[in-house]
Amino acid sequence: MKPRHRRFLWIGAGVLLLAAAAGLVLNAFQSNLVFFFSPTDIVENRVPQGRAFRIGGLVEEKSLKRTGDGLTVRFNVTDTAKTVPVVYTGILPDLFKEGKGVVAQGALEPDGTFKATEVLAKHDENYMPPEAQAALDQAQRAPMRGTSMPSLKGGSR
Repeated sequence: MKPRHRRFLWIGAGVLLLAAAAGLVLNAFQSNLVFFFSPTDIVENRVPQGRAFRIGGLVEEKSLKRTGDGLTVRFNVTDTAKTVPVVYTGILPDLFKEGKGVVAQGALEPDGTFKATEVLAKHDENYMPPEAQAALDQAQRAPMRGTSMPSLKGGSR
């Protein structure tokens, strides 16, 4: 075998190894990817089935209910257009409150309830996760039949 052919063989083997490594990295990245959806996306069935994802919006007023075990909590997440019930077992963040922004990670149950494995609350008065803010803004821009929608920004203090 000529040195030139041997060099091409080594280059080809190197390219194949790099392609295999890149394929493994992309596969690992894809399996750990978690997408964000609004309650409207969930109600309109635009979410992955059988996969974890994130839901974000506002905790609906007067929807927070604790069960007898003290750890399981039920509440509704809304983007002012649609609402999704959420159930979470665990300790909620200190800043978790009704009427405030929240992002929950988990999966959708067959009955339409979102079973959260992790709940994140906004960290100060003016902060909301960018995805949640975009979903709320989009829901506000959607035409509502004969109703006016109050502004979520700069409410009365």
